[in-house]
Order: sequence, then structure tokens, then C-alpha cells
Amino acid sequence: MSANPAWLMGGLCIVGGITGFVRTRSVPSLVAGVSVGLLYLWSANALSKNTGPGVQGALGASVILLLSSAPRFAKGPVPAVLTLTSAASAVYYGKAYAALQ
Repeated sequence: MSANPAWLMGGLCIVGGITGFVRTRSVPSLVAGVSVGLLYLWSANALSKNTGPGVQGALGASVILLLSSAPRFAKGPVPAVLTLTSAASAVYYGKAYAALQ
């Protein structure tokens, strides 16, 4: 399993959270984006070094992002992309987690 999806999702979440804050002064976007992004980055680091529960962290971040973005799927392109990318990441890390069991 690769840490690359977690690195990518982490960076995108942080950039998205900061962008949401700059454009609309949305503190929840900033806090959620940076928090989930940091969880992805922590997981990617753990996966890269083969230490700690990196798969579980990436799967958890994917599920959090999916559950928070899915209700807003039809409200525009940003929630739709968030939902689709988090679902893809959840499937990827879900399969990796199942393989560990």
C-alpha cells in the first residue's frame, strides 16, 4: 500500500480549508480542513516509515471527510469532488485495512 493518496489528500484538505477561510471567512472550513489534512499527513508519514497505525488513520480521515461532505454533494463542484475523492480514499485504505486483518 502506498502513502501517496494520504499525502495528496492531506495537502488538498489543508489548501482547501485555508482557501475556504480566505474566500468566505469560514472558520469551520479552516479548522476542519487543517485538522483532517493533518490527520492524513500524519498517516502518510506513518505509512512511509512503516510505523504506527497509518492505515487506520488514513481510513479514519477518509470516513470523516466522506461523512461531512456527502450531505452537500449536490450543492456544487467542491462538495462533489470532496465526496468522490474521500470515497475513493476510503475504498483504497479500507481494502488495505481489511488485508491487515
